[in-house]
Amino acid sequence: MFDLASTLLAAAAGPGARAAPTLFETATKALFPVAAYIALAPVLWFFFRGTWRELDVAAHEHQRKTLAAGTYDYRPAVLFVTTALVLTLQEYYGGRDFYENHLKPFLRELEKQGGFGIDLRKWNELYGYGWWAFTRVFGYVAVPMIIWKICFRKDSLFDMGLRVRGFLKHAWIYGLCLAVVVPAVVIVSRSPDFGTYYPFYKQCSRSWFDLAMWEMMYFAQFFALEVFFRGFWLSGLRTTLGSGAIFAMCVPYCMIHYGKPYLEAAGAVVAGIALGSLAMRTKSIYSGFLVHVTVALLMDLLALSHRNALPTSLWGP
Repeated sequence: MFDLASTLLAAAAGPGARAAPTLFETATKALFPVAAYIALAPVLWFFFRGTWRELDVAAHEHQRKTLAAGTYDYRPAVLFVTTALVLTLQEYYGGRDFYENHLKPFLRELEKQGGFGIDLRKWNELYGYGWWAFTRVFGYVAVPMIIWKICFRKDSLFDMGLRVRGFLKHAWIYGLCLAVVVPAVVIVSRSPDFGTYYPFYKQCSRSWFDLAMWEMMYFAQFFALEVFFRGFWLSGLRTTLGSGAIFAMCVPYCMIHYGKPYLEAAGAVVAGIALGSLAMRTKSIYSGFLVHVTVALLMDLLALSHRNALPTSLWGP
């Protein structure tokens, strides 16, 4: 999904940037994120060096007490195994193929029986995205929280960045992120490929109801994504790895973007560092969530607007 850093990288690469036909241009595109990482590193260091220091100090103190007590912290082992399970299940059972091969035939049978108002001819694509959103919410939120609570009963799930207090105190950072990313989104929206890529649900133009249903699913999976990577991951590893938890989280976060445009996948590295550091600084995932959904909604609306495809009907035909 398009996020802050990938938007900035795409904007810097230029509107309508395509795969280059020459070896030199291809190499330039491939190495462009490296230059962007180097340019952005001092900015990230300036904003978050204090947060990283606090995390490292707390982690060293926790490790000292753990070693002195002769105990073992099982949190990293539980977290990594849970992550492998969640991502594997989503890869094999959370995609379009599973829906088409297993769920769609079931829905077709229900439709033949006149059950539940199912209409595959009209809503098939939306049903497919509904399954995709459900698997993300269930996999990223329900599964890790259930496992964590079983293994660590004394831990509060609200400590996974779900408290509002930290967000309200640092809400200005959300505004700063938007001040940077909104102009970049507007620039990227001029790309000739932009209008055909977004929204992912191609029936959004049919009605405002279609658009609203899609955006609710889209927002739900963004929230689940933040809970998993900036909540579950960082709260589970902060006392063991300190600031290293943020950079470790960037590895699977970048990898879930594989298959998307190169600059988007490369941008996920910087986005993961920035949003992870922000979550640790505010002790809340809500800034990252709001940045994600604001950018996503703006991208969808701009794409529809540029091709004159904004809905004109409330419910559609």
